[in-house]
Amino acid sequence: MATPNHSYALAAPTLKNLEKEYPLNVPEQKAIIDRILETYCDVPGGLMVILNEIQSRVGFISQPVQEYVARVLNVPVSAIHGVVTFYSFFTTEPRGDHTLKFCMGTACYVGGTPQLIQKAEQILGTKTGRTTPDGKITLEVCRCVGACSQAPVVVVDEQLYGRLRPSKLPALIREITKASSNSSGE
Repeated sequence: MATPNHSYALAAPTLKNLEKEYPLNVPEQKAIIDRILETYCDVPGGLMVILNEIQSRVGFISQPVQEYVARVLNVPVSAIHGVVTFYSFFTTEPRGDHTLKFCMGTACYVGGTPQLIQKAEQILGTKTGRTTPDGKITLEVCRCVGACSQAPVVVVDEQLYGRLRPSKLPALIREITKASSNSSGE
């Protein structure tokens, strides 16, 4: 979906007036989003920049955030939602500290990706497209990553693991979970 190539006029009191109408649950997130909106609302074609910044700084673009951005920019919520749901790099729910992306390209699919996904869901107690309850790992699928000769492939935080078998998945997940625990100081 193409974004309009125009700037969005932002009236000075607008953000403060919208607080009651479109409350965001976390004040720190609202402050971040307000700074992003104030910085990029006058940038031509700024919607993608705004959404990228929100995704990068907050981690996801929830429905209330979409409504808030739409109201501030004076565009339909459907325009914001359409962009957020069209591009795979945007997410409407929080992602985990680590992301496991299972390649569903033909070679990977035939090579065993469905079995890997099933095993990961069983180990982690969550479904693909979701994040574990502890917020550590998000499971995702992706299309071909271009490593067909190493099928099946799992990408963990941009690190590719090829020729992965379900029997090796528990060790990989333990390694990821351990790394997450070490980085959070637990």
